[in-house]
Amino acid sequence: MISYPPRETLAVLPSPFQCLHRASERWGNGRRIWCKRDDLTGSLLTGNKVRKLEFLAADAINRGCTVLVTAGALQSNHCRATAAVAAQLGLKCELILRGHEQELSGNYLLSRLLDAEITYVSRGTTGDEMTSYLADAQDRWARRGEKALTIPIGGSDAMGIWGYISAVEELMSDMHRHSLQRAAIVHATGSGGTQAGLNAGVLLHGVDADVISYAVCDDEAYFNDKAQADWDNLRANRTDLPNKPIKTLTNDQYIGPGYGKAGEEVFDTLAELARLEGIALDPVYTGKAFYGLVTDLAKQSFASESPDIIFMHTGGVFGIFPHASEVEAALGRA
Repeated sequence: MISYPPRETLAVLPSPFQCLHRASERWGNGRRIWCKRDDLTGSLLTGNKVRKLEFLAADAINRGCTVLVTAGALQSNHCRATAAVAAQLGLKCELILRGHEQELSGNYLLSRLLDAEITYVSRGTTGDEMTSYLADAQDRWARRGEKALTIPIGGSDAMGIWGYISAVEELMSDMHRHSLQRAAIVHATGSGGTQAGLNAGVLLHGVDADVISYAVCDDEAYFNDKAQADWDNLRANRTDLPNKPIKTLTNDQYIGPGYGKAGEEVFDTLAELARLEGIALDPVYTGKAFYGLVTDLAKQSFASESPDIIFMHTGGVFGIFPHASEVEAALGRA
């Protein structure tokens, strides 16, 4: 038995688990493709983020914090999710967003609707610079008599990864219910926290599964190192956890033109999946990962021999709205 840290009950769990029969026939190449619908976890459809925020928010409350501060892109799923969770719990929220005030749409619209205090920084702000901005915000709130918890980009740290360690336990029940002996778990990785949690969960729960992470930015070495570092940081304060490295497998071949950008092939794939299964992906995260999966299956280069593939739908549906013109073009090509 694993002793979990305190958590706030925020997510709608367990999330649905379904076989994508038509998608399997179209792309599976003899394998079954399943979908873990973490796009339906509640808290304004916050996807994978709310699983992490259950533990991060509990940590904030236990520390006596009154403010949640985090950072990301203007259309960040994680930032919008943090604003939603803060509103649910009666906390203040500050978002440090790369970009500038613009027409309201997608996650940015929701972040404003949720009354988050927004600080805009340059689009080119680096991760290290964001860390400095987060520290400055914590000091600024302290001068206002408030205690802020700063949450890293994506909620990806030693506390946040508990969300997907717990999710693997839930996934075990899904697999048992459908008599899946082993599986390949496929997901998009953008900040590394979900990746670390899934790999740690497979290790801790003894699940016979390969976790295959499709990068949406950065490269294979970065994500393998980041996930391992999150796991090492967790174990540093938990002597009850095994002194073993997690196994990471990152595919960085489908990043395309860069973070937040996607080629026609991604839009064509997500449009076809929507028609086949009634499931909407986004072009920033899940669309790239699903396109990478089906392309590797077609090339017979997928990194697992498992007959069953579980696609972790980590959410992000609001990220499709700023790309309406690309979606329209994909519909025209269909």
